[in-house]
Amino acid sequence: MENKQTGKKQQTVKKVLHYLGKYKLFAFFSLLCAAATAILTLYLPILIGDCIDYIVEPGKVDFATIFSYLKQMALVIGATAVAQWLMNTSNNKITYSVVEDIRKKAFHNLERLPLKYLDSHQSGDIISRIVADVDQFSDGLLMGFTQFFTGIMTIFGTLFFMIRINGKIALVVICITPLSLLVASYIAKKTYTMFQLQSEARGEMTSQIDEMIGNQKVVQAFSHEAEAEKEFYEINEKLSRYSLRAIFFSSITNPSTRFVNSVVYTGVGITGAISAMHGGITVGQLSCFLSYANQYTKPFNEISGVVTELQNALTCAARVFEFIEEEPQIPDEEDALVLEDAKGKVELSQVDFSYQPEKPLIENLNLSVEPGQRIAIVGPTGCGKTTLINLLMRFYDVDGGSISVDGTDIRKMTRGSLRTQIGMVLQDTWLKNGTIRENLLLGKEDATDEEMFEAAKAAHAHSFIKRLPKGYDTVIGEDGGGLSQGQKQLLCIARVMLCLPPMLILDEATSSIDTRTEVKIQEAFARMMKGRTSFIVAHRLSTIQEADQILVMRDGKIIEQGNHQELIQKQGFYYELYHSQFAV
Repeated sequence: MENKQTGKKQQTVKKVLHYLGKYKLFAFFSLLCAAATAILTLYLPILIGDCIDYIVEPGKVDFATIFSYLKQMALVIGATAVAQWLMNTSNNKITYSVVEDIRKKAFHNLERLPLKYLDSHQSGDIISRIVADVDQFSDGLLMGFTQFFTGIMTIFGTLFFMIRINGKIALVVICITPLSLLVASYIAKKTYTMFQLQSEARGEMTSQIDEMIGNQKVVQAFSHEAEAEKEFYEINEKLSRYSLRAIFFSSITNPSTRFVNSVVYTGVGITGAISAMHGGITVGQLSCFLSYANQYTKPFNEISGVVTELQNALTCAARVFEFIEEEPQIPDEEDALVLEDAKGKVELSQVDFSYQPEKPLIENLNLSVEPGQRIAIVGPTGCGKTTLINLLMRFYDVDGGSISVDGTDIRKMTRGSLRTQIGMVLQDTWLKNGTIRENLLLGKEDATDEEMFEAAKAAHAHSFIKRLPKGYDTVIGEDGGGLSQGQKQLLCIARVMLCLPPMLILDEATSSIDTRTEVKIQEAFARMMKGRTSFIVAHRLSTIQEADQILVMRDGKIIEQGNHQELIQKQGFYYELYHSQFAV
């Protein structure tokens, strides 16, 4: 298990370095500035020590030399400040550019993931990966660049200067150093696992909150508040437990290394004082050594904190990379056909499909639809009606067999061109955050106002739109917030009536509309479907009696096929469905 986690961590580090490669010039410049900062910071104690040597005896203070050293110290401090500013600017550029690239990549992949992935993963967890996890990663990466490089440079630089001054005292520091590294390494391994569990629990919480916000009406309608709170408390308690453990392990790193650092400082102080008493070093050099002991141990405290943040950052980065590397939907073939002016001939040949391999749904489905025909699809819930629509739109690809339009397999044509030839009105409305006008023009962006008004009138949406505060320029919220379900459905109908593609799919298109308006819209649908291949999914059988063919589906198969009169005469499953709705 530990080897697996180590391997995963190494893979994540390699991926992070790959993204950093684009900004290697900034990284190199940051390293130069870090080196300059470390060298200048370490040079300052030498100047201070020399100053002390000029004032150790009363009456022998060399003010001229001291002022000369003070000027040098001022220059060193100023140069250090400039180097730190340049280093931080470079680090910010690297960090936030890398984060921008990762977010772009993640969103790019989100747009290309198959619906199969989105249907099987909670949206809150996906949001958590793209937003929260990337933020956590950026914090760790920035801290790593800001403190890690300068810390390493300071450690090696301090050792170099201490060895130059007195090798024996420096040897004391070198001997105690591994103890600090061992402590930090042990705790770092423990923190990685806890931060991984913390990130997963945080994603689970985001998913639960997102689900509750999006379905608050359902929660209240079924008095599910207590159960929702209980579920939240369980996730919250789990997140709290993992967070406390992660923080505990990460928080003991600093005190542990501080203890070791105090041992280093004590060792330097005692050894240096003895050496000074025997004339091995001057008082100024001892002061310089003690200053170096502080500067030498300080990076260990900072690096221990950085290591903790990096553990969290790598954990979050691993979740983001896992999402980025999800297999996208099968791309269109290079020579894929661009479907234009479709005639509407649709052929399904021996189609097999299932959402889960172990649970077959559609098997050996065959269907031939001539241009301009109206095909109604009926059957009990779960029989495969909506699945058939998903396959026609190529939201999912068939597992076996083929679906062709105008004699060409839809897998050999671009998805975009196929979908522009089909207009959809579903029971679930698709509206975006924007104006009514923007939502209506989604299917035909170059439509004139007159065309838009005519489509809205045909869908009986024009009257309620005009009553809105700003008419067609009224801004509606996400998924049509502020409108009734019926009004949202009327807008979706108007949108399809505006673009009028060669083929139509109507899946319970009038389910949320009042009966009086529905009768009028059915008349508009009849005019709209004339000469267009149409697939109509309906539970209310009264709305499909005029269809050219009615497909009766059950358990993923077409069990009956014919027009309304033929199916009634057969007195089969359709006959039972029809009379169950109109039984007195």
